[in-house]
Amino acid sequence: MRRIIPILAAMALAACTADAADPGDTGTEEPPGCDAALVRDLSSWAEAGFSGSIAFASDAGLGCTAAFGLADAESGTPNTAETVFAIGSVSKAFTAAAIFDLIDAGELALDDRAGDLVAGLAGPAADATVEQLLLHTSGLTGTHGDDHVPLGREEAVAALSELDTAFEPGTDFGYSNSGYTLLALIIDEVSGESYRDYMADAILRLPGRDEAAGGFWDGEPAPAGPKAIGYVDGERAESLGDFAGPHWAMSGNGDLAMTAADLASWTEAMFDGEVIAPEAVEQLTGTVFEHGDGSVEAPGWVAFDASVYGTPVYTVAGGGGDTGHNAVVAWLPETHTALAITSNTSAVIASELLDAIGPALAAGEPIPVPDEGVEADPAELAAAEGTYSLESGSVFTVEAEDGRLAVAADGADAVAALSVPTGGFTAEDFERHEQAVLALLGGETEAGRAELETLEADIGDVRDVAAVGTVVEDGELRTYVSITADETTLAWYALDEHGAVAAVLLDPGPPVFTLVPVGDGEYRQERLDGAGLGVRAVFDGDLMTVTGPEGTVEAHRNS
Repeated sequence: MRRIIPILAAMALAACTADAADPGDTGTEEPPGCDAALVRDLSSWAEAGFSGSIAFASDAGLGCTAAFGLADAESGTPNTAETVFAIGSVSKAFTAAAIFDLIDAGELALDDRAGDLVAGLAGPAADATVEQLLLHTSGLTGTHGDDHVPLGREEAVAALSELDTAFEPGTDFGYSNSGYTLLALIIDEVSGESYRDYMADAILRLPGRDEAAGGFWDGEPAPAGPKAIGYVDGERAESLGDFAGPHWAMSGNGDLAMTAADLASWTEAMFDGEVIAPEAVEQLTGTVFEHGDGSVEAPGWVAFDASVYGTPVYTVAGGGGDTGHNAVVAWLPETHTALAITSNTSAVIASELLDAIGPALAAGEPIPVPDEGVEADPAELAAAEGTYSLESGSVFTVEAEDGRLAVAADGADAVAALSVPTGGFTAEDFERHEQAVLALLGGETEAGRAELETLEADIGDVRDVAAVGTVVEDGELRTYVSITADETTLAWYALDEHGAVAAVLLDPGPPVFTLVPVGDGEYRQERLDGAGLGVRAVFDGDLMTVTGPEGTVEAHRNS
């Protein structure tokens, strides 16, 4: 799923010009050209769980590049500047660049119909224009294939031909991985080369370099350098970059891999007109869909104007549980600088790190280090324990654990009070994910009907499904639902970038949120950088008061 990073502004990159400090025992390589204090503080994030790389690039070339943690926990192999990461949906920025390269060459036009470009394409997908596909305004809904499941070219065309539309094309926004695979098919048709060859020959090349900036996570041409092994909840991810294909399920929408340094360098070169022509870049940045919230959709990117963060910003992020990798890159056109972060564990993912350190970088201040709150009085923690009921009947169950409070939120109102978007996800991402899960369990698609069949084999005929709430857990969105069948069952669903089921768990128990003490009997929702998530809780006798972005709720201790 695409993530929007909401905290970038005028990034202070001058911090990346001094000598590097010794990064200590964090599995970190000696990073050239990095400010000593920056490396020291980033190393504290490695100690807190960040494993990956960070790189800055500007007109002057590649600046600070630093690597932290382990590329392979079992062998103890550290991440280095040469370690390769899957970049997920960031691949769409490269697909968009390829399309505008072909437009600049006169091979395409924005108003061309996909059906006139891809032989055998039918259905609503055939009527979608190139511009609608680029901006996710085609209305196409559904998925054409599952990640890392073989899908040939003809099969992909057939599956895309079966997609429905959720709205009149061009009138609304609906994120579509399938739309970008259709763009890859268009590249395959009109470029005179295969999709992969064209990407490697024309788009992944950097000025002054013979080798490509990365390659494909699975198959050829592969990126130079060792691939990091991804970890989710401490377990090796399923996708290790060795899937034989065919690869059309992910083509164009999430198939690329590279180092953080190459991602930052490519971003700078692309926007500066060194990958595609300056006229093509101008057309790319001028092709937009207004979201109405200070942001606009640009092909492959989300753009924020200066009224939102003080300076224009282009950003895109991606990743998934199948690889265990996450990547984010941001471009600041006023300073011609790019920042890329990649990660290979779910402890602190790349977009969460950017969320944590971005405001300080924006202000030109030292980045925050992980903060676990203040030491709490054990008696105070014990006094807060208990079960608290909201007026709606939802319940908070509070237990003291390791100097913190673990709060299980049972019921939609309880979840809503504590669940706040983080890790680069937005409230809109929450809503889209929740609606997609409800549509899935409503049997509105073939994948949904298959999931219902599997579900009913376990719990009986499903009569009703109600959303309980969406949370961020282990770096992914999970929507909790109450399923009424022979009995009522709680479950959570995580959907992948194609809207297919990435993970599901029946009877998981309600989501649990951690509150850390901040002093004077007040608690905040845990977040490593100490900034909090806009959620505060106060315990006063038998009253628990929770205040967050959506307002304040009160819950009373059950007798």
